[in-house]
Order: sequence, then C-alpha cells, then structure tokens
Amino acid sequence: MTPRLRAIVLAVSLPVLAFAVIGGFLGREASAQGENYKSLRIFEDVVSLILNNYVEDVDVDKVMHGAMHGLADGLDPDSAYLDARQMKTVGVPVTGLADPGIELTRQYYLRIIAAREGSPAAKAGLRPGDYVRSINGQSTRDTTVYEGMQLLRGKAGTKVTLAILRGNAAEPHEVVLTREAAAALPVRARNLGNATGYVRVAEFSKATAAQLRNEVTSLTRGGATRVVIDVRGTATGDLDLGYEAARLFVATGTLGYTQSRGKEKQAVSAATGDGAITAPVAVLTDAGTSGAAEIFAAALGGTKRASVVGERTVGRAGRQKVVTLPDGTGLLLTHILYLAPTGGALHERGVAPDVAVDVPSVDFGVEPTPGDPALDKAVETLTAAKKAA
Repeated sequence: MTPRLRAIVLAVSLPVLAFAVIGGFLGREASAQGENYKSLRIFEDVVSLILNNYVEDVDVDKVMHGAMHGLADGLDPDSAYLDARQMKTVGVPVTGLADPGIELTRQYYLRIIAAREGSPAAKAGLRPGDYVRSINGQSTRDTTVYEGMQLLRGKAGTKVTLAILRGNAAEPHEVVLTREAAAALPVRARNLGNATGYVRVAEFSKATAAQLRNEVTSLTRGGATRVVIDVRGTATGDLDLGYEAARLFVATGTLGYTQSRGKEKQAVSAATGDGAITAPVAVLTDAGTSGAAEIFAAALGGTKRASVVGERTVGRAGRQKVVTLPDGTGLLLTHILYLAPTGGALHERGVAPDVAVDVPSVDFGVEPTPGDPALDKAVETLTAAKKAA
C-alpha cells in the first residue's frame, strides 16, 4: 500500500472508529473488540480495493459520506449521520415553520407513523404504514428520518408534494399538502352511554395529564363507571409525559424502566398520591401509536391497570442525543431506551394489544367502512370485565 493510499484509508477509517466507540459499534468486552477491529480491517481492504480498482477516480468524501450513512442506517430508524449542513440546524427552534402534520420512521423508504389529527395530511387520508417514496421529487430511499422531517417543514401556506405507496400498489399516489402551523390538541371526552366514558388524547403535552384528569373526573361525575382512552394515531410529545399521564391511573408498582448503555436499568415507579383515577380502563392503540403514547399504554397494560385494545404500536421509545465529530459532521444516536413494566423492549417492538382488532386497509379515494370496531371491542371488553368481577 502506498503512503498516499495508507493516508487516505487512515483518514476514512478514523471517523468510522470514532463512530464505533461513540455509537456502540465496538463490543463491551475485549474478545468482542477483536472481532470488531477485524471488521475495521475488512473496511480498510474495501476502501483500498475501491480506490485502486474502481473504473474511475473516486471522490473519497462522497464514498465516506455514503459509508457513514450506511453505518447509522444499521442502528435504528431514529439514529442518523448528519452532514455539516444538517448539524447547523440541530437544536435550532422551528418557530415560524409549519408542516403538513406527519410523523415519520424509516423502513427502506420513509414511512408514515401517523398523520396528526386535523392536519392537512389527515384530511388527505394519509395513514400509518403509508410509504413516502419522494418529497418534492427527492427520493427518500437514502433519506434519514431527520432529513425527511426537515424537508416537510417550511413556511405556513406553502405546499409540499409527496409520492405515497399504500399496500400492494405498484405506482405511487401523488399527494399535494399545504403546510400548516400545528395547533394544540386538547384532550376531548364524551359519554358513550351505558356508563362508559370516552377520552381522546391526540398528543402528549405538558397540559395533557391535567386535562386528562379533569375530563375523566367530569365523565365519572356524569355517571361513567368505566373509561376508554384513545391514543390511536398519537405520535407527538416528550416520552416522559407518557409516565406523567400514567401516574393518574397506577397507584403502586413499576410504570416502566429506562436503560442506558453500560448501566443498570432504572425503574420508574408509582409514588404516593398516584392512582387518583380508579375507574376500569381500556386503552385503544394502533400502528400510529408512538412515543409517549406507547409508554402510557405499556404502563397501564403492563401493570394490569387497563386492557390494551387494537393494534400493535409502532415501537418508537428511545431518546436521542447529538454527538459532534471533529470535521463538523455529527451523529444522532439513540442513547436511552424506555422499557415496559416487565422489562421488555418497546423500541422497534411496540406494545402488543391484549385484545387484537385488525384495521382493514383503505384505498385512496375510498371512504372507510362506517363504525369503529376497535372502540366497540374496547367497550365490550370493559363490560365483560365488569360482569366477571
């Protein structure tokens, strides 16, 4: 290997090694270290072969950019390699920017977790599981979740064009959405009759727990003896807010755990004064239930405080941090995981329902079948539990 080639390989290998140390690519023990350094030597061989044998001169920066993206892509959908331009936007307030109301994850292409209730995306009929093939003509095949969310944002009133694939469709459906500033979504409640109350939690904000307490209190005063809490399509809010809301219902026991690398998992437990709401509860979930809503559902379901009814949730229960690299690029890394009360993983696995209710796919332009089978099943579950008690 020539000195120049060795210098290039060293230059491209060092960032990978830094990534490995920071992001967890290297093993925890010395024996595992050997295997991972072996992988780095293979990486060095690949770089050498590319530089010496590819038919044209190689742009090393471009190759390394792709390699870094590939490394991060092998972690989880929320971790990402950020170039120097993207690093300048990290932590910058999005005040004044609007979006069409979509939360994204990644699975080959960008995929919709949920369309925010009342948003342009929801009004256009976008659903959890829809694939976003392109944003304004830019393919999302190699687009990170972070970059995708950046592309969706813009000045209120401007438009963004998405190419959407649903189900087994061979060709994408073009959807043009207008960006809108997100309005706060309060907790809403209504009496379903038959002593059953219904509460819709469309987002988890700092006000959610207090609003949830007030709405359930109003329902019980109005004669409700059991409550259905609907967190279907709920995908926004800080993760810890899920625990804050769960404390209203769980008087004792473990709500869940948090886990950091190399540390013992930390229990999040109910405290004195928790569990003020004692009515029987069912929690409605679907494939769009994400983040704080998943943690809430897991806390109530895992402590047997509620029956979880509907679909398995998406599995997005990790907290990310940004690590700056010496060249001005960076890594967005998941560094804390939130676990179920049983200690089982939620991130990339989700919450399995106690009572599964399949939601049929709906083609574009077709009205959904009237009725709400999942809600009906939740009421049925609560009624059956009361009779069995």
